[in-house]
Amino acid sequence: MEMKVSFPGNLKVNAEFAGFTVETDQPVLAGGDGSAPAPFDLFLASLATCAGIFMLAFLQQRGLTTEGTGITMTIERDPLRGMVSLVGFELHLPPDFPEKYERAIVRAVEQCSVKRHLHQPPDFAVTLSRPLPV
Repeated sequence: MEMKVSFPGNLKVNAEFAGFTVETDQPVLAGGDGSAPAPFDLFLASLATCAGIFMLAFLQQRGLTTEGTGITMTIERDPLRGMVSLVGFELHLPPDFPEKYERAIVRAVEQCSVKRHLHQPPDFAVTLSRPLPV
């Protein structure tokens, strides 16, 4: 997969891939226009939606209702480092959700591939590219 990153103005940064454009911006307090989510917010949203797709698949595969279901994700930050120290997922299930599936749906959500990549992070390589001299 390849993504092309562009800078459309002020602190906006866009990523283009697979026919989509993901727009980001910084909050007004950080000098941005606040016109789009910040990149880190998209990272957090990718964790939440990844957990969500695993929950949705679990429910659909068993013919269970999605009505009244969802996830609330919360984060806690380490006050010394300012970095996220805990990501919590609270699974919301309807009152008639079968008890026999409770542990299984938790295990399903824990399989989120975004989360799993954090446990075994990839290596990163940053290189330079310049136009060839004429």
